[in-house]
Amino acid sequence: MATLLLIEGPVGAGKSTYAAKLCFERHAVHLNLDEWMVTLFSQDRPEQDFMTWYNERKERCIEQIWLVAMSLLDAEVDAVLELGLVQPAAREAFYQRVAAIDCELQVIVLEADKATRHQRVQVRNEDNSPDSTRRMVVSDEIFELANGAWIPPDERERDQQNIEFVQS
Repeated sequence: MATLLLIEGPVGAGKSTYAAKLCFERHAVHLNLDEWMVTLFSQDRPEQDFMTWYNERKERCIEQIWLVAMSLLDAEVDAVLELGLVQPAAREAFYQRVAAIDCELQVIVLEADKATRHQRVQVRNEDNSPDSTRRMVVSDEIFELANGAWIPPDERERDQQNIEFVQS
């Protein structure tokens, strides 16, 4: 049976790097929300009211990513999902969706201290190499906004889900 692997963590924790390694090891497919958002919507990004604009498009992308992931599972291919489910309610909705189908879910939460993550983001912002994990430039303002939005799994979530914590 194919597995859904959900990679989560705060901004700059190394999620894309970890997901790429995991995909190589498991011959899995990586479905990264940021890649979809940049490809589909970056040219339309507004200067004002960014979060409302972003959240509407994020939900649409997650719906399409879900459909692609279901096709992969049907083909018995593991899917590594990087969806930016930074709030417990968003993760809980995802867990309920997974519970409605017959598949294995493994959640991997990457952790690193804020200073390390901020430094990684600054380096990534400057990286134009072909193998860069940069999908978009993350300003200090966006870093702080994203950092403040992240709420790690609490004890109840850890008890109910198959969650592995990885220091990155």
